[in-house]
Amino acid sequence: MTQAEIDRLRTAKIAPQQLLIGGGWRASESEAAMEVISPIDGKAFTSIASGSKADTEAAIAAARQSFERGVWRNMPPMARKAVLLKWADLIAADALALTVLGVRDNGTEIGMAQKAEAGSAINTIRYYAEAIDKIYGEVAPTPDSHLGLILREPGGVVAAIVPWNFPLMIGAWKLAPALAMGNSVVLKPAETASLSLLRIAQLALEAGLPEGVLNVVTGAGDVVGDTLSASMDVDVLAFTGSGPVGGLIMQNAGRSNRKRCYLELGGKSPNIVFDDANVEDAVKGAISGIFAATGQTCIAGSRLLVQDGIYDEFARRLTKASEAMKVGNGMEDGVEQGPIIDGQGLDKIERHVADARAKGAEVLTGGGRHALGGTYFEPTVLTGMTPEMEMFREETFGPVAGLFRFSTDDEAVAMANDTEFGLAAYIFTNNTSRLFRVSEALEYGMVSANTGIFSSEVGPFGGVKSSGLGREGSKYGIDEFLEIKFVCVGL
Repeated sequence: MTQAEIDRLRTAKIAPQQLLIGGGWRASESEAAMEVISPIDGKAFTSIASGSKADTEAAIAAARQSFERGVWRNMPPMARKAVLLKWADLIAADALALTVLGVRDNGTEIGMAQKAEAGSAINTIRYYAEAIDKIYGEVAPTPDSHLGLILREPGGVVAAIVPWNFPLMIGAWKLAPALAMGNSVVLKPAETASLSLLRIAQLALEAGLPEGVLNVVTGAGDVVGDTLSASMDVDVLAFTGSGPVGGLIMQNAGRSNRKRCYLELGGKSPNIVFDDANVEDAVKGAISGIFAATGQTCIAGSRLLVQDGIYDEFARRLTKASEAMKVGNGMEDGVEQGPIIDGQGLDKIERHVADARAKGAEVLTGGGRHALGGTYFEPTVLTGMTPEMEMFREETFGPVAGLFRFSTDDEAVAMANDTEFGLAAYIFTNNTSRLFRVSEALEYGMVSANTGIFSSEVGPFGGVKSSGLGREGSKYGIDEFLEIKFVCVGL
């Protein structure tokens, strides 16, 4: 990856994008479209089709017809595997263009995006392709000596709703296991970051995916998303996004066919740094956990709980590291932090910082909009934080670290668990006994010990409490897209 290659791709013209329904690309039935505006410079550079209710219903019908024809789900496992592996290879060959396209769309830094987006999608698709011929049924003993067969079958039509911050990675977490298990899919990308997913959908067709197996409808969430969640013809719904929207999806699902829902609804991750931690490692982990993707991740460890003995040293080192971060256009070499996705996200960050300052927090560095203008925000470190502040309860989704002081292990665990969320938690300690004791006490679906960002295709990703239902990734992510059937055979 050279800067010259990036510069060539970053200004390439992108044709207006259409919907993929039943194996063909077409405009919305209303011919409506939405501008694609890059947060890098605030300028529009293409458009996407604004799918209607009728478009969404047509995509669902295409997926249903494809599933009932059975061309994909009844394809021999090795043949289905070959299609997915070819898809991964095509994505790998197009990885740089896909990465640049994604950065133009959501503004994240390109070095991280190449690994976390295209790289992650490739690994995930290959992982689930290799799982296709390793999904076995079971034989169960029955009281009357009949033969009890337990079969695992595809769930049917899957609706996958993907957010804007990591569209390829999170999209692959949904698409790869759903397709590997023989389902048909209707994919709804985020309005603010659809381009890279539209591109890999075209690559899926080129890899040999039968028509109607994968359909893509872009457009407004309250149109496309509501239609998907309320449809009687959608069997499984996989969603990553906000808690309020997840609640509406569950209501719609309950009022329709009570479809199975996988929901990842965000978090408020604590990062607990104990006195015995390696401070340098803890600062590096905090930087990667808080400022990666400009803090716009659901597992950002921005709620830093630091023990008394190293609180001041940690605050000093974290401040110095934050001040050294390069903010700017994510396409440029060395940039570590890009823009916030939009003005609404920027307003929330400012509100959280203002609330913390009004309630006694001190700004050690940053604290406001960056001199670059637009939606750029300074890397920010706040100290003297308390649980009464909004930043203790709500996702900030920005480059802001808040330091909370604690004295004992029990106090740290109590503070960490004092939230409705339970997605991810971080621990830094060199005491093995403490590591396992605290990990078990934390009410979270994932715990990262002595490292920063940790997600990959091999680990089950998901949370407890208000952070959602189910798991993505690993062998457990397959279960979201399968149904269990019991067949009792009289002998």
